[in-house]
Amino acid sequence: MKNFIDNLFFNLIEEIKNKNIYDIYNHIVNQFKKIPFATQKSMENYFNKFNYWGKMNINEENFEIFYLKSLIFKENIDDYIWLYNRLSDYKSKYILYSILNNFYNFDFVNLKNCMEHIYKQYFDLDLMPKCEDESFVDVGTFTGDTVIDYIKSYGKDSFDKIYCYEISPENIKQIEKNLSSYENIIIKQKAVADKNCTLHFDLNSEPSANKISENGGIAVDAVSLDNDIYDKITMVKMDIEGAEMMALEGMKKHIKDDNPKLLIAVYHNNTDLFQIPRMIEKINSNYEFHLRYYGGCIYPTEICLICLPKK
Repeated sequence: MKNFIDNLFFNLIEEIKNKNIYDIYNHIVNQFKKIPFATQKSMENYFNKFNYWGKMNINEENFEIFYLKSLIFKENIDDYIWLYNRLSDYKSKYILYSILNNFYNFDFVNLKNCMEHIYKQYFDLDLMPKCEDESFVDVGTFTGDTVIDYIKSYGKDSFDKIYCYEISPENIKQIEKNLSSYENIIIKQKAVADKNCTLHFDLNSEPSANKISENGGIAVDAVSLDNDIYDKITMVKMDIEGAEMMALEGMKKHIKDDNPKLLIAVYHNNTDLFQIPRMIEKINSNYEFHLRYYGGCIYPTEICLICLPKK
């Protein structure tokens, strides 16, 4: 028998399934036009600034981002069902419903209800109440904020070592400054990818949004975690602006052999939400999946997939 969260999710799925892609698209555009114009313009500026999900030009009636959402709803709805059934707690299932209902109906209320207000980002104490002797790899360390949150959550004696991977020279300086009082912090100015190579990036006006690519103005050494860390890894956090799947591909051996806790951002691409858990399950089926939400109430970002080894 279904509960109210099951009903919310499957009623939404059934409505979407019964429409063709153009009906889905027109529905999303019409729902978007119902929200205040100031909010529409704010969303347009945000989408075009980061260019993760598609372009938008309200004046020209160009809603590429909504067409791409409609296409995924039509072609990948079974992937969303798979993920819902694979999630291990109803908070996660409610988060998934709220994200999809925001995409489809611009539902701000349920998304707001999902926002985490108690625990530090990535470190949900109901899922991970204790951490001890961790070998923690922070991929996309930015200024060291996540490492500091980890230590505040679990204590300065909770880790054996912490690896920090960051590509920006300015951010490296901040990491060194912010983490200078802690021992066993290993800082690497390297990108993390599927193989050892050279990648490039351009500095973004938003310092946390520097993206690696095969082109760009600044060269950076890239490594795979399988080739760069030979000791056991017990925890990995990744937030690298859409390069998460490539980095996961480069640590398949660690995922298979070490069963590390995986804390992965799954919002930088339109398909990350289901492709990343499917990828992890294919590498190692011994995981429970959870979602946690740390973004705002207008458009879902800061979605974290938490993968914990089955007990």
